[in-house]
Amino acid sequence: MRDFPLAGVIRLAAALLCVVASAPVRAQPTPSQPTPSQPTPAQSTPAPNSQEARDAERRAAWQAASAVATRGPADVTLLDQAVLKLPAGDVFVPKQEAARIMRALGNTINETTFVGIVVGARDDDQWIVVVRHIKEGYIKDDDAKNWNQDELLKNLKEGTEEANKDRRARGFAELEVVGWVEPPAYDAQTHRLVWSLSNKTKGEADAPVKGINYNTYALGRDGYFSLNLLTNSSRIGRDKGVAHELLADLGYNSGKRYEDFNASTDHIAEYGLAALIGGIAAKKLGLFALIFAFVLKFAKVIAIGALAFGAGVVKFFRRKPAA
Repeated sequence: MRDFPLAGVIRLAAALLCVVASAPVRAQPTPSQPTPSQPTPAQSTPAPNSQEARDAERRAAWQAASAVATRGPADVTLLDQAVLKLPAGDVFVPKQEAARIMRALGNTINETTFVGIVVGARDDDQWIVVVRHIKEGYIKDDDAKNWNQDELLKNLKEGTEEANKDRRARGFAELEVVGWVEPPAYDAQTHRLVWSLSNKTKGEADAPVKGINYNTYALGRDGYFSLNLLTNSSRIGRDKGVAHELLADLGYNSGKRYEDFNASTDHIAEYGLAALIGGIAAKKLGLFALIFAFVLKFAKVIAIGALAFGAGVVKFFRRKPAA
């Protein structure tokens, strides 16, 4: 199996993880040194909620992901619903390992809907796409012409406040929705929906560069796939092409397409298309827990931290998974 080409991912991980040199990076043990699983008497176990413990879990999560990831170009089966034609240079991490990464980054995960993540592995990539499938029935799209963007934005902000309770309890920074980056747009021919928000760390002054959620959806017969691109406002111009490419590369299986809907037999969702933006379904499904904040006021420190942090982590990704 090919090595995991994740030079770019390491930079992304460092940025997402907010590694700002607040904790020392431990050298990897040599054969003559005790391994982390064999602590010496002088070596204490990090407190469960400490920065050191969180950093250790993040490294372990990325290591586990490297052993099971699928590298593009490849066809990735998404449940019994669809196939994602993963482009060259992209990497898909399946549910279990991807969920561990997301939790290590401070997010709650809905086990029922979560499918995995796609990570860009090119040198300049600094994004993640979160893949979910919500199987709650056929979603009618006839409300797309009657959206109230102000009301939708209000719902998104309220949902983020709810997610902040969990982040605060686990010692992570709270987040705040700033506003629309791209207002909701729905293509009735392809049954694809796109919208985007900017966000920041709660209470901080506005920065010229902000964290971005770029959300895309593909409607099907039984529900929908959500592909949520995580990037920042300085890169969204180029990175949103990634989201559109992945959205176009996702194809429903025959019998699972939106147009395969049978009104006499199929279940219809209790909500319409607007709920995928800021309504009942979004709150119910935990969408807001996936909003990241890039700590961009520390951008220079993060860049330095990436070199130190990456020196240890890159070893995990360059190792070939065990046969």
